[in-house]
Amino acid sequence: MPDPIPGTRKCPICGKPAAERFRPFCSKRCADVDLHRWFSGRYAVPAAEQEAEEGARPEDEEDG
Repeated sequence: MPDPIPGTRKCPICGKPAAERFRPFCSKRCADVDLHRWFSGRYAVPAAEQEAEEGARPEDEEDG
């Protein structure tokens, strides 16, 4: 396993010190676990709610 970087953050999966090669993870295994979580839908980026319907924006409706 690669040497951890002194004073770095911990791996978000297992809590071990992050390794330079797999940063921010400690190993390929933890990086793969994280990737699987994204693919399986456990992680999601929140979408902003649209204020107007079907792509119409308030500034598009203004005259002038």
